[in-house]
Amino acid sequence: MIVLYTAATPNGRKVSIMLEELGLGYEVKRLRLDQMEQKQRWYLRINPNGRIPAIVDRDEGDFAVFESGAILVYLAEKTGQLLPVDRKGRSTVIQWLMFQMGGVGPMQGQASVFYRYTPQRIDYAVSRYQRETRRLYEVLDERLKAYEYLAGDYSIADIAHYPWVSGHAWAGVSIDGLAHVKRWLEELEARPAVRRGMAVPEPVSLKPADQELIEQARKILV
Repeated sequence: MIVLYTAATPNGRKVSIMLEELGLGYEVKRLRLDQMEQKQRWYLRINPNGRIPAIVDRDEGDFAVFESGAILVYLAEKTGQLLPVDRKGRSTVIQWLMFQMGGVGPMQGQASVFYRYTPQRIDYAVSRYQRETRRLYEVLDERLKAYEYLAGDYSIADIAHYPWVSGHAWAGVSIDGLAHVKRWLEELEARPAVRRGMAVPEPVSLKPADQELIEQARKILV
């Protein structure tokens, strides 16, 4: 049994999608980020960085794993799914996973912060992070022009990207003209496991006028 500590964020969604794709039994522990539950001492023993997501594998002596990319790799290796075992295939998946972890996630995250959450708009920051996120999307689009999925076959690289790229509008980033990204998004959205995973721990509608969501995020970002 896997215990998933999560919240309704793109990084949290990665792991719930992965667990649904693998068909593993798991228990959801929702952390209320606006109440700083992720900073409580008991949780810091699971994830020293005080962020979500994290998992505890009860079948492995309560082994804890934090960082969403590391969790995806751990679960893939545990089950022998969604990560090739041959050196080149594995490296290709890991490269695109790192592209998300080091590029799309941080840049789009900052785009969202400066576009949605800062009390005073800083035009330079908004423009900078939106441009860089769009550039990274263009890299994805070029890759997806040649391959159905980012590493050839469906893998943890796709799972890592989907919760972020599917929320592009919340960050104010357009995907107009990115036909291959759009096709890829539609294919992943049609997967039952992706739909189920995106609803864990609860569905979130990213409506531009959702002031309650914005206020909650501001509390977390203080």
